[in-house]
Amino acid sequence: MRALLRYQAALLARSQRWLPPFILYAVFLAVGVQGGQPILDSLGYAAAALLPVAAWLVRICVTNEPPAARSCVAAAAGPGRAHLAALLVALAGAAALGTAAIVVLTLISDPASADHQIRVPRLPAGAAGLLAALACALLGTAVGALTTWPVLRSTGRAVPAMLLAALLSVVVTGSPAQAAVNGLVTGSRSGTVPTPLLPLVAAAVFTAVAIAVACALTSRRSP
Repeated sequence: MRALLRYQAALLARSQRWLPPFILYAVFLAVGVQGGQPILDSLGYAAAALLPVAAWLVRICVTNEPPAARSCVAAAAGPGRAHLAALLVALAGAAALGTAAIVVLTLISDPASADHQIRVPRLPAGAAGLLAALACALLGTAVGALTTWPVLRSTGRAVPAMLLAALLSVVVTGSPAQAAVNGLVTGSRSGTVPTPLLPLVAAAVFTAVAIAVACALTSRRSP
């Protein structure tokens, strides 16, 4: 499995297809977040924006290989394991990007409530933001896994489905991502730091199921 992960990571890095989602995420944060803003609001913004980026990275990793190369890797390692490696590399990339953003925003944001009247401890706030970002990265990976090959083969259907699912995952009540982000925003208003462990666990469970479904389908559907 390590060899597959290294192969997929090298494939992603050399393709440079990761640049557009990374740059878009950086621009999104540069426009929407500024130094001195309330820390929990900034962290919630960064976590929510990470979800579509994670879904996009999944699509990049899954479609990075030409069909012939994918068939060779699947024949050597098994289609499920090969697909799992691509999904895990996408998740790792999104998690790394989100972690970097959370660290930077934790350092430059104002450790205060939304009205700047209540002091918010910086390190616990950063930890809460990291948990929320991981929940969004996980759910974004699940969205990507369920809206690309082998679940959806047609690009014309897969891309709109991915965008719609990513949007709904952020705004619909009951979504782990929405719960994690809303916890940060609500905490910013009251000046209390939430602990979004439940959304993180829910996102992890849902993502595990989504990945299992996608990997199971790879052996039944040809690219």
